[in-house]
Amino acid sequence: MWGHIALFIIKYRQWLLGLIAIFTVTMAWFAKDVEMTYDFAQVVSPKDPDMVYFQQFKKTFGEDGNILVLGMQDSSVYQLGKFNQLHQLTDTLAKVEGVSGVLGIPRLIQIEKDTVDSKFVTSPIFKKAPRSQRELDSLMRVVNNIEFYKGQIIAPRSGATLLAVTLDPKYLNSNRRQAVMNNILGHAERFEKNTGIKMHYAGLPYVRSTMTSKVAGEMKFFAMLVVVVMGFTLFMFFRTWSAVVFPLLVVVCVMICCVGSIVLLGYKINLLTGLIPSILVVIGVPNCTYLLSRYHYDYRKSGNQILAMTRVIRKIGLITLMNNLTTAIGFVVFTFTDIAILYQFGMVATINIFIAFAISFIMIPAVFTYLPPPTEKQLEHLDSKPLLGIIHFLDHVVLHRRGTVYLAALGLLVIAGIGIRKIEAVSYMVDDLPKSSTVNTDLEFFQSHFSGVMPLEFVVDTGKPKGLLKLPNLQKIDQFENFLRAQPELSPPISMVTFIKAATQAFYNGEPDFYRLPNNDDKNFILSYLANSQGGATTNVPDSTKTTMAQGTAGASMNKLLNSFVDKNSQKARISLKIADIGSHKLDTLVARRIEPAMERIFAKSGMTVRRTGTTVIFTKGNEYVIGTLRESLMWAFGLVAVVVLLLFRSVRTIFYALIPNIFTLALTAGIMGYFGIALKPATALIFVIALGIDGDNSIHLLAKFRQEMAMAGRTVTEAITNTMVEAGTSMIYTSIVLFLGFSIFAFSEFGGTKALGVLMGASLLITNFSNLVLLPTLLVTFEHGKGEKIPGNAPIRHYDDSYHEEDDDIDQNLQRLSVEQTKVKTV
Repeated sequence: MWGHIALFIIKYRQWLLGLIAIFTVTMAWFAKDVEMTYDFAQVVSPKDPDMVYFQQFKKTFGEDGNILVLGMQDSSVYQLGKFNQLHQLTDTLAKVEGVSGVLGIPRLIQIEKDTVDSKFVTSPIFKKAPRSQRELDSLMRVVNNIEFYKGQIIAPRSGATLLAVTLDPKYLNSNRRQAVMNNILGHAERFEKNTGIKMHYAGLPYVRSTMTSKVAGEMKFFAMLVVVVMGFTLFMFFRTWSAVVFPLLVVVCVMICCVGSIVLLGYKINLLTGLIPSILVVIGVPNCTYLLSRYHYDYRKSGNQILAMTRVIRKIGLITLMNNLTTAIGFVVFTFTDIAILYQFGMVATINIFIAFAISFIMIPAVFTYLPPPTEKQLEHLDSKPLLGIIHFLDHVVLHRRGTVYLAALGLLVIAGIGIRKIEAVSYMVDDLPKSSTVNTDLEFFQSHFSGVMPLEFVVDTGKPKGLLKLPNLQKIDQFENFLRAQPELSPPISMVTFIKAATQAFYNGEPDFYRLPNNDDKNFILSYLANSQGGATTNVPDSTKTTMAQGTAGASMNKLLNSFVDKNSQKARISLKIADIGSHKLDTLVARRIEPAMERIFAKSGMTVRRTGTTVIFTKGNEYVIGTLRESLMWAFGLVAVVVLLLFRSVRTIFYALIPNIFTLALTAGIMGYFGIALKPATALIFVIALGIDGDNSIHLLAKFRQEMAMAGRTVTEAITNTMVEAGTSMIYTSIVLFLGFSIFAFSEFGGTKALGVLMGASLLITNFSNLVLLPTLLVTFEHGKGEKIPGNAPIRHYDDSYHEEDDDIDQNLQRLSVEQTKVKTV
């Protein structure tokens, strides 16, 4: 069959190249509309109880991860001129499209007691910009007396202050997000330039967009550098620019198709699908390198350009397809999950792996049968003394030092086992960025002055409607909040309780000492004022903005303030905090060892329950989900690879030969992760899937060649191993060197994920050469018996072996056939 495919490709190569060009241009047209997504919640299964609860939380209380924070620490901001510029900045930011609310000192509100109607009302503290320093100082005394804002808007110890900009959720996960961010940051930078006040930025919208854009920018730079390095390496091997340009052109076409397919499938680029172009380099380059090296090898034997390419396709077509299939298996298993980000990753990767196979197996034969045949100089790489020296050395080790190989492999596994024990599965909201980056330094500013900006939520369920109207329940919540306030990693909480405390302070004319819950003496008066305040509208209330005192706008009504903290039945209360980016391990420790015991102690026998939630919780759980799913998928991938090997070779023993090198490579790669302190997270866990693909390709490639050699009459295991090492080993070494040099560049990145990609990919490429060119042949020599074992007649690999039995006749027959075909091609 593959002989007919080869002849078809050569005969209709003009049409096929044209179709590839049209297909690539079409996919490029779709690719221009690609968007990035910042929705990290999709890494958790929608059926997960925590995710279900988080979605219910957002429906009840609103978003928690849509705030961009601008901070400053400069006493001059409290001087009239610069304060009024800050006032102008807050008003300007409030008008930016995509911004639903801005809170800062100039837009703070206060609760006041209306003795006429016996209710509380809200009003802006700064009704207009102050006209004198004396007026500003007077208003600032009012601000500083409101206990609610301490630690929220103003840092009590340092005087640092912040602006909280709430983004419209409609803009958060769309391509309009970056435009909104740029607009906001542009206004802030002009304020910084005009006043000389240093601005700091944080919050999930800022962190995610900045981190994504920085990593994407560097990845583009490194991708271009990788292309240059790979191109240079290919030229050094093949000594012809055609062997550089067209393999890289294949990779470019596949990358364009990858981005186009993301758009056609209705997906967006996320933290996983963004890695697929790099993965496709691992697929495209080996395909092209195998084809070209075998083409040169067969051309030197036959002296006929078209016959050599036809024979190459016939001999390695099915094997390469199976190699690509085993690689695809590592990704297709992700489509069995209900985690959106993994499903999309698996679907896009699987489709484009086969696109890469199709493009490489059409473009390379079509182009290189058009080009002049390789010259003697271009074929010199087949006789490269350094390369042949390596091959002969490995062959000697395999045949005569098998004990040494097994001892070395066992020793490496023991060392790797120690490294594996050092691996930590830890994730941060701000990950990968270098410590010296502005994002990290700004984050340290907010963690130092405001205990962080990452959202953490607790929901207290009283168990009964209107349970929050009972003073003992409020006192329990207050006790829990006092505990949370004492934790250094957490900001002061905001809740219905803190709001009632602020109302009590207002009832006593703003005296800070009365920032407390009502007691038995005054609760009837204060609660009646609160009851009368429900639904009361005041001026300047935006209709579409659901706001809180920490995220609100001036003049917001009392019921709108309460709606963000209390459900409609007054049964559940939200406690909102900010937490430092302490990592998933420390967060779990904080919750399990400190917060949960306190919750059990405080709410024991009260009938009330407390549950944590929020974007930070979902993010950390999402990493656990992805890593856990990757582990399961890897096991499934091993099983499916075994099935492919069994179908291809019809030999159970061959499964053993194929999987042992894979397991060895993955174990050593994991050990390197531990020794280099590379944390296990989605981006690094994917390395194992990629390594499985590379190692599986090499194993099947070498096993197929070995079986072909064994099928020849009178061929012994040692002879088959030697011939296999010379022919198949050359291609494997070429491919490994090209990919190693290319991906090693990423090790010099400033970003943790990119650096890990370079280190682990480079390591796995070196390890796979040992596992497949030393360990695998050693296993074959040890366990094969030199009897020229025949492959069952129904095995797909069978017809390759038959072609080797009659190679001389095959040359003559195909020369005559191809001459006829060539004549037909010329007359078309």
